[in-house]
Amino acid sequence: MEFYSLFLVALALSLDAFGVSLCIGLNKSIGRKNKIQFMSSFGFFQFFFAISGAYIGFLFNKYVAFVPKVVGGALVLAIGVLMLRDGLKNKNECLFVKPGMVTIVGISVSIDAFIIGFTVLNDMESSVNLLYSTLFIGAVTFLMSLFAFLISKYLRKIHIVSKYADYIGGIILIVFGIEMIFF
Repeated sequence: MEFYSLFLVALALSLDAFGVSLCIGLNKSIGRKNKIQFMSSFGFFQFFFAISGAYIGFLFNKYVAFVPKVVGGALVLAIGVLMLRDGLKNKNECLFVKPGMVTIVGISVSIDAFIIGFTVLNDMESSVNLLYSTLFIGAVTFLMSLFAFLISKYLRKIHIVSKYADYIGGIILIVFGIEMIFF
């Protein structure tokens, strides 16, 4: 996978975490320690699900049936549509942070990374490229979450901002899915 495509995938996957981080950051009662825990959780689970999905996708393609790029593109396109649909939902309140929520929220924003790993990353030339690619996805997610927490203190009065992250991520995944299907 080219760096440009990998960057777009990483960016699209990280926008869920960005939106959630922005929402969490808008809450004045969330401390620095909680923010670091959320950023680490988001980055780790994006990496973990991407590499797990790629490995399972490789095994599936090798031992069960080859999943053509058209099917993978359709799945990525569907994820993008689901992200857009989630953006249309009315998000009136921020996440309620209690013990254990860091893991639950980290997993919930990273499920799409598993599907991307399963459909897109499973045909990497080497395991080193796969490791670098998935670490890159995790790092981009960590940095996007950090960015969201940094700007959230300036955006606390605007409650609709976190909603746009789902739209942007959905559109990028839809375009990437169309590219996979037709090109």
